[in-house]
Amino acid sequence: MITLVRHIAAVGALSAALSGLAACGAPEDTRAPHPASSATVTTSPSARPPTLAPGPAGLTPVFEHGPQTGGKTVALTFDADMTAGQGARAARGERFDNPGLVAALRELKVPATVFMTGRWAEEYPRQARSIGRDPLFEVANHSYSHYAFTEDCYGLPTVGEERMRADVERAYAAFRKVGVRDAMPYFRFPGGCYDRRALKALAAVGVTAVQWDVVSGDAFATDARAVAQEVLDGVRPGSVVVLHCTLSAAPTTERVVRRVVPELRARGFRFVKVSELIGAAGGRD
Repeated sequence: MITLVRHIAAVGALSAALSGLAACGAPEDTRAPHPASSATVTTSPSARPPTLAPGPAGLTPVFEHGPQTGGKTVALTFDADMTAGQGARAARGERFDNPGLVAALRELKVPATVFMTGRWAEEYPRQARSIGRDPLFEVANHSYSHYAFTEDCYGLPTVGEERMRADVERAYAAFRKVGVRDAMPYFRFPGGCYDRRALKALAAVGVTAVQWDVVSGDAFATDARAVAQEVLDGVRPGSVVVLHCTLSAAPTTERVVRRVVPELRARGFRFVKVSELIGAAGGRD
């Protein structure tokens, strides 16, 4: 309960101060962009990532953690949030990327899943392309606008039911435009807020909604040791950990990763992407 309260408080502060988090930076990949393809989820025909079967009444399935037996695996996920209103702030020189975090993940050889908004991909196309083309990472959808899909979601503005599907599809279109290849058919609701109406609205997109079971509490944290301990105390086999990769709003995250990764490896954990956890949970491809 303490962990959940911390997450709610952090998200509320985040909404008020930034209207959403912005994301990871990385060196530019200069290879030619991948051609645009379908209108929604785009994956390689020869290597389709696993998804969960639709939920009751055809609703979008929700995934929170992988199997707790059969191996000590854990997925680190990083939310790359940005709303339309942050464009002017970025133009004025406010720094939203975190190249040190991305470098740490590469140095430590940690696979990770980045839930990226389409608006961020448009603002930082080189970073998005670099992350998307690095086999260590996978890019998943965090909406285009980072508007909430339910009412009363930590103060976030909301997207109407009639626009939910279009918002998600617009994010995939933004990824393709900047050269992110094969974005994953996974979606994380802004603020983690969803209801039956939202699950129904997104069913036709063909995504699996990905939540988490471990809240890091890194948003606006200043004590990396305390955040790292929160993660270490919460991780179980199959866990999905939610973190952020905005230097201004989550300044401790790189240090948290550098503490958490060696400790979890010493405990016998293996880091994987979300796609591997979903596959282990009986995902279909």
